Amino acid sequence: MDEAALIQKAKNGDVASYNRLVLHYQQAVYNVAYRIMGQPQSAEDATQEAFISAYKALNRFRGGSFKSWLMRIVTNACYDELRRRKRRPQSSLDELTEDNESSAFLRSPGQGPEAQRQSLELMEAIEYCLQALPDDQRITAVLGDVEGYDYKEIAEITRVSLGTVKSRMSRARSKLRDCLQGFKELLPTSYRLSNSA
Repeated sequence: MDEAALIQKAKNGDVASYNRLVLHYQQAVYNVAYRIMGQPQSAEDATQEAFISAYKALNRFRGGSFKSWLMRIVTNACYDELRRRKRRPQSSLDELTEDNESSAFLRSPGQGPEAQRQSLELMEAIEYCLQALPDDQRITAVLGDVEGYDYKEIAEITRVSLGTVKSRMSRARSKLRDCLQGFKELLPTSYRLSNSA
């Protein structure tokens, strides 16, 4: 895929070229949105909003990493939705009962039912702890520890200083570690903190 050529064609109004970019990045954008939002429907909405916003702002893209630019847009879309939620909290019965699609990668045909159940419970515990983080720390943790961006890229995506990213990451990891200790029985032995000090 010649990304630069597709971007240029999309800037000139070629919707098919933009659609190719969407298809290429939609899973990565959705994954970030899902980890931040914690709900499939909200993640889908944020993903859709991000791609619409990116299309409208495409002429302002001046080069560099198109993926980082998209991640900044989806992160902002998630921030906007999280702010709306705080003003008008709501929950859907569907969201409370639907299966968590993002845990499908944990299921392996070679795993027995007990191992699959434990993997699912661990994924749910991680998701619970991730959602308990303040928004800025959760976004930083998702971008760094889930998506694999380095601190500099996270600073660019979230538009904060490198020091702020490091501080947020440190706090997020500490809170995640503490939260996950409440689920010790699900953690591999090497990740459990000992009570003796």
